[in-house]
Amino acid sequence: MLLSLLRTRRFAPLFWCQLFAAFNDNFVKNALAILLLFHVGGSGGPMLVTLAGALFILPFFLVSALGGELADRYDKALVARRTKLAEIVVAAIAGLGFILASTPLLFVALFLTGVLSALFGPVKYGVLPDHLTREELVSGNALIETATFLAILAGTVGGGVMIAEASPWAIAATTLLVSAAAYACATLIPPTGERAPDLAIERNVFKSTFRLLGELKRQPRAWIASVAVSWFWAVGAVTLALIPPLVKDVVGGQESVVTLFLVLFTVGIAAGSLVAARLSGRRILLALTPVAGVLIGLAALDLSLATFGASAADPRLGWFAFLETPANWRIMADLVLFAAAGGLFVVPAFAFLQAEAGEERRARVVAANNVLNSAFIVAASLAVLGLQAAGLTTPAILAVLGVANLAAAVLLGRTLPGSLLRDAVHLLFGLLFRVEVRGMENLEKAGPKAVIAVNHTSLLDAPMVMSLLTDDPVFAIDSGIATRWWVRPLLKMVRAFPMDPTKPLATRALINLVKEGNRLVIFPEGRITVTGSLMKIYDGSALIADKAEAPVIPVRIEGLDRSPASYLTSRQIRRRLFPKVVVTILPPVMLEVDKNLVGRKRRRAAGAALTDVMAKTALDTTPTDRTLTDAVVAAARAEGFGRLAVEDALGTKLSYRKLLAGAAALGAKLDAQTTSSEAVGVLLPNAAGVAVTLLALSRSGRVPAMLNYSAGPKNLVSACAAAQVKLVLTSRAFIEKGRLQKEEAALGEVARLVYLEDVRSTIGALDRLKGLLASGKAPAGDPGAPAAVLFTSGSEGTPKGVVLTHRNLLSNVAQVAASIDFGPADTVFNVLPVFHAFGLTGGLLLPLVSGVRTYLYPSPLHYRIVPEMVYASNATVLFGTDTFLAGYARTAHPYDFRSLRFVVAGAEAVKPETRKVWGEKFGLRILEGYGVTECSPVVAVNTPMFNRAGTVGRLLPGIEHRLETVQGVTEGGRLHVRGPNVMAGYLRAENPGVLEPPAGGWHDTGDIVAIDADGFVAIKGRAKRFAKIAGEMVSLGAVEDVARALWPEATHAAVTAPDARKGERVVLFTTQGGADRRALQAAVREAGLPDLAAPAEIRALGKLPLLGSGKTDYVAVKALAAEPAEDAA
Repeated sequence: MLLSLLRTRRFAPLFWCQLFAAFNDNFVKNALAILLLFHVGGSGGPMLVTLAGALFILPFFLVSALGGELADRYDKALVARRTKLAEIVVAAIAGLGFILASTPLLFVALFLTGVLSALFGPVKYGVLPDHLTREELVSGNALIETATFLAILAGTVGGGVMIAEASPWAIAATTLLVSAAAYACATLIPPTGERAPDLAIERNVFKSTFRLLGELKRQPRAWIASVAVSWFWAVGAVTLALIPPLVKDVVGGQESVVTLFLVLFTVGIAAGSLVAARLSGRRILLALTPVAGVLIGLAALDLSLATFGASAADPRLGWFAFLETPANWRIMADLVLFAAAGGLFVVPAFAFLQAEAGEERRARVVAANNVLNSAFIVAASLAVLGLQAAGLTTPAILAVLGVANLAAAVLLGRTLPGSLLRDAVHLLFGLLFRVEVRGMENLEKAGPKAVIAVNHTSLLDAPMVMSLLTDDPVFAIDSGIATRWWVRPLLKMVRAFPMDPTKPLATRALINLVKEGNRLVIFPEGRITVTGSLMKIYDGSALIADKAEAPVIPVRIEGLDRSPASYLTSRQIRRRLFPKVVVTILPPVMLEVDKNLVGRKRRRAAGAALTDVMAKTALDTTPTDRTLTDAVVAAARAEGFGRLAVEDALGTKLSYRKLLAGAAALGAKLDAQTTSSEAVGVLLPNAAGVAVTLLALSRSGRVPAMLNYSAGPKNLVSACAAAQVKLVLTSRAFIEKGRLQKEEAALGEVARLVYLEDVRSTIGALDRLKGLLASGKAPAGDPGAPAAVLFTSGSEGTPKGVVLTHRNLLSNVAQVAASIDFGPADTVFNVLPVFHAFGLTGGLLLPLVSGVRTYLYPSPLHYRIVPEMVYASNATVLFGTDTFLAGYARTAHPYDFRSLRFVVAGAEAVKPETRKVWGEKFGLRILEGYGVTECSPVVAVNTPMFNRAGTVGRLLPGIEHRLETVQGVTEGGRLHVRGPNVMAGYLRAENPGVLEPPAGGWHDTGDIVAIDADGFVAIKGRAKRFAKIAGEMVSLGAVEDVARALWPEATHAAVTAPDARKGERVVLFTTQGGADRRALQAAVREAGLPDLAAPAEIRALGKLPLLGSGKTDYVAVKALAAEPAEDAA
């Protein structure tokens, strides 16, 4: 923001106008000072220099009030143009004075220059808040101060050099040209309008001056800030006046040494101003002012000690000879520190003064400040004249100045408005943790009555939030923590409200505080996280916002969980002493709670609503606008490139460094065989190689098309056609072990097969070195570009290509991470093939971008081996389908799954018996979820915090939904969803390469669902999985549930077949031998289903047709239903 202002029309013309104007002021003033001190002043030279300085300042006392009234009454840009035009005339007078060597004429020009500067002062500082936001004021002031002191530097050096080297005519020409440049810039300042058009200009300058000072005095906050600014100018004026005699009489230097000192002083001021802007960021930090005052005092005292008793060199030293003496470096260091502290001192104080002044009288406040400045400067100049007349040496005066600054720093620290302690904490956090704050403007949107809800990551969270807020909110703090010795001093810095979250009276008191218009800062989790994710939200926190009818301002702190103040262990997260911290403040939201609810139901509903807000906050603050490679590289940087990322059943172990280096090396080889954005087929098993391949294609801008090797040759060829795949990456070993020769032959007819064994043999040592060097940086890429093409299961028809972007996949990862507490301490055991959306996102991408180790196993059907591998790998997370989980439960030892924290199931409904055996045998509950490939895939999931049997959980944060009424369905409707995870579109074999985006971003899932009052989603069945019998809708899934309850050991599939009389009839395929239709009819009636739901026909099979994902292959089953019964048996 600092330098970007220089590129804006609203600021740049003022900057350059001030630069040229200040140059001219100091060019004339310093040229005159050098002339008086070294050429015409004689022994009275130092006093004449001081007198010239006072003469320049005097107009600020006399006409600043008039300048403020003019700037408020008229357009400030117009006033600027008029004053700069007058400066051209004054420059001509000064030029004439130099040509004639007339000291009286130069004094007149200097006085008139002061008059015009006094008139321009309220304009230049009053126009800043007109064109800049409050957050930009510190930066704007820092740049104006920098321009001023750069101009002082250039004018000072130029004036000194030209007096010594140039002709009077050249000096006169310089003043005229620079004045003309200032006028040209003034014509470009954007208009501000008349802020006080009815203001009557007071012609009596003395009366207006004292009136403005009186008005300023009646504003205590502005007055003390103005006093601070005036002190700075007084100290600066005294110091600049003391530099020439210090050089001449103490150091024994020539004019060039005076110029050197002035250069150092000016550079120090500019540097200090920029440092003030850098430290302040988007906030005015008044704590910098007293701290800088102490530094000024110490620097002045040390400068006095360094020069005390020194004898002037004879002959006088030039600037180079002065630099050759090491003892003089201390003098220069003191001078630079003194000046830099001055810049640090004045910028926040003046920015605060501008922000405090009302828009309609801002210029007059600045003018009053200028009057006070001039009064301080004149008084200080007179004081120095008195001390000089009394015989005090320059070092002695510097000592007096140092002591005075220390006293002033103490007084300002006690009287400056705001909380200096809070500002000091803000400054400390900024320096140590490089705090980045996003969304500060959202605090103002909420108004005074609001609940600021913050995630709780460490012991430093409360001080961090306190340091960011400029007002004085109430902090709700756990009464147990409030009694700890190290917390009690912090409570004195804020309005703390110790509370016991289990006591209703405490909640009621906080509700009343918020109703009265107070802001409340609360940590809804009630404790510091020990998982790294969002923990339980206390309902009382939400009830405060609900009952007080106050908006919630969600705040997320990121980074402090890595600090020593966190409760997380080094196993859970990579620790740092001072990690970078990002604080994001989101727009205020009102909790959506049903107004008809009362009592505990309302309390629970409010808690759920706040939980949703905090989960959405976690999602919204997670970077998803990047590529997959960028996300993996970011995870590697966060958790360490040496951290284990991928492991497989072959014993391959890849750290992030090896994974990314391998991907870079492989990608470079594949680049030569493919083109950018080309879809490349991937026919590989769950092994480390598939992770390397996916990242290799991703970093090269290619799109992996994940081919389902269990789909059969026909579907594979169809998939390649839809995605226009011309090259397929596979492995000879995989083809052989998987017995995929038919699929290999079919693919070979439509695409070129590239075997990774062959590519690997071409990767040499140099390629590996290049890959290693490239591993730490992700190439630029488009987050909205396709990241993968997956294919629908084909359970109900020809597979379609689903194009998922980088943003889609990373959004879904972020949505899941915001709902379930995965972390680097976890290990994911992934048996689901990565051609399946669940296996790709949940089993591979989620771990990789979260710093979680993932173990890839090639087949979910190894029911005896998988439990042993889970046991051996100490996995904590297992993804699966009901079919696979039931298989593992039958063969596993009760202790095999001892390390598991989460068992997440999807792709098909979890049967009650599967849930029961996992609970009884392993002590684990299955978290059932719901997803579709088109949604990357997860749409809803049960979590440890929100879990309800018979449902697939609540919708993930960031997902909108609507239910479309389906004729004949009385409960629920057809689910349509929209969100950042919804696909870019379909690819179809009949229209190859043509993307079909979802209309309006809404995807029709084709599922009939019901959503209860708490947001839990219950799947009623596929829309295509309903039969219309005699005009009534019958759920085929419900029929299967009845059959499953009757014959739990068997598997069942219900499909429809044409019926001449009723339109359709239900045919049940089952592995239950001797299935009795009458028993099933009775079970249907007992389940409350209509008689029409009873299957008209039952056919027994030895095994139902299955897809590679474990789902029932309904296309094959429906084909069986079309065959005569005797052939189907």
